[in-house]
Amino acid sequence: MFTSLLALVAILPAFVKAQSPIWGQCGGKLSLLASTMNAPYSLRHLQAKDGFLAGPTTCASGSTCTVSNPYYSQCLPSSAGGGGGGTTTVGTTTTPTTTIGTTTASAPTGSQTPDAGNPYLGHNIYLTPFYAAEVTAAAANITDATTKAKALSVAKIPTFTWFDTVAKVPDLGTYLADASAQGKSSGTPMIVQIIVYDLPDRDCAAAASNGEFSIANNGQANYFNYIDQLVAQIQKFPDVRVVAIIEPDSLANLVTNLSVQKCANAQTTYLACVTYAIQQLNKLGNVYSYLDAGHAGWLGWPANLSPAAQLFTSLYKNAGSPSFVRGLATNVANYNALQAATPDPITQGNPNYDEIHYINALGPVLSSAGFPAHFIVDQGRSGVQNIRQQWGDWCNVKGSGFGQRPTINTGFSAIDAVVWAKPGGECDGTSNSSAARFDFHCALADADQPAPEAGTWFQEFFVTLVTKANPPL
Repeated sequence: MFTSLLALVAILPAFVKAQSPIWGQCGGKLSLLASTMNAPYSLRHLQAKDGFLAGPTTCASGSTCTVSNPYYSQCLPSSAGGGGGGTTTVGTTTTPTTTIGTTTASAPTGSQTPDAGNPYLGHNIYLTPFYAAEVTAAAANITDATTKAKALSVAKIPTFTWFDTVAKVPDLGTYLADASAQGKSSGTPMIVQIIVYDLPDRDCAAAASNGEFSIANNGQANYFNYIDQLVAQIQKFPDVRVVAIIEPDSLANLVTNLSVQKCANAQTTYLACVTYAIQQLNKLGNVYSYLDAGHAGWLGWPANLSPAAQLFTSLYKNAGSPSFVRGLATNVANYNALQAATPDPITQGNPNYDEIHYINALGPVLSSAGFPAHFIVDQGRSGVQNIRQQWGDWCNVKGSGFGQRPTINTGFSAIDAVVWAKPGGECDGTSNSSAARFDFHCALADADQPAPEAGTWFQEFFVTLVTKANPPL
């Protein structure tokens, strides 16, 4: 790592003499995060306080170097068409306010004040038509009348919609328009729940969830464009509140998996992209973001708590402490109980054996560091416990059941809501070892097989989720 850094410093002068083209990068901090190789669950932060500039620091004529976040500055076209080369920090402006339900929020500028309390209060949650259609189609293929009725009831339970490709982004506008109409008709404003999930070289320590962008092929710029498209859809409907989970697995990989070369190569890009995402969404005034924080069996180990809190807090503060970043999401697409009656044997050695123990351990560390310690917890597939052979087994776990229904009556002040983040029935990954996105976890003895590609419908697994739901459907 240190040798690579010295090499980087040595070649920088060759680049900074050049000018970056319009829309190109013109500066940004290279944050250095290195894992301790002989301590697999720890993270050592090596920070260059003044940072390093990656590439040219001046812009071609007709553009101005504009600071987007501490990790990325971009040559944006000058409004007057003048020469480039200067640096301008994006500021906030004052625009008229729009009433949203019982709260008041500005139009998209970044100067809004979020609700102090739980963002779910006073709102109805939108049911995504796409998942409802998947469930209805699945129920039609179930012959047992009782099971069919239970399956159909799942279509009325709110889940998050994953925007894992750019091609899906226009659907968000359709959902927001529908939610806006429903809110106006009922007199109660709506919440649309989304998952922002399209990082370049996504899922750097696995294979099943590899995405459409590559860092080596303009991935960061493509991701920024993806975020810009999400923003363009959301800003049309300021009367609809959006709750967003930001990039499952990404930041947790930077805590524990930097020994994986793909993760080490992706760390700077991940930080730049997540920073850009939360900053741009924050400007809208109606998007409450929760950064993904893995789960109890990942970052919940005592040795990981402080490094995780450091990483979340550093990113949050470097992004300017965005006021609409509400906190963290845990257990997304995983199987841990919120509050286990007894520890699952696979959790032996970790005192934080369920999500509430993890949250209660991480929350104070976050608060003391200056990060907002509020949480949402996925319980969509956590109805059955003690069914995994190892805690790290995550792929279509055999015998899983739908879990606790979404609610804001969580019983814990730190938890804003229990949610269903992973739409039950959509596959985690294929068990076909010859597939390009095959991950060995999907062929383990406790993984339901045969399984189709990640994201496609897995009928047999869905039926099991229905029949083993706890509490029952």
